[in-house]
Amino acid sequence: MGLLFVERLEGEGVFRCRRCRVDAASKDAIISRDFYGRTGRAYLFDHVVNICLGPNEDRNLVTGLHTVNDIYCSCCQQILGWRYERAYEQSQKYKEGKYILERARMVKDG
Repeated sequence: MGLLFVERLEGEGVFRCRRCRVDAASKDAIISRDFYGRTGRAYLFDHVVNICLGPNEDRNLVTGLHTVNDIYCSCCQQILGWRYERAYEQSQKYKEGKYILERARMVKDG
């Protein structure tokens, strides 16, 4: 088995996987705090690290139909949220390529 490369984030306000505590995102990458996931409140980020993407899946979310990929912690495989691959409504296109991290699945340091 090979070595696992883990990217570390510097500074205060780092969001980490609740299960294994590996870095996932910086508070500086938050686009919006006004989102909800399967487990409650969630944040929209423009950049995350140490994740694996699941397969494309069409989901009918509150804001309409989207193609998304679930995202998993690269260390412990805990589901953390999802990535917006495609938005079908013009008003939702800003989400494409962005990430949702669910607060219940994260801890924040700093």
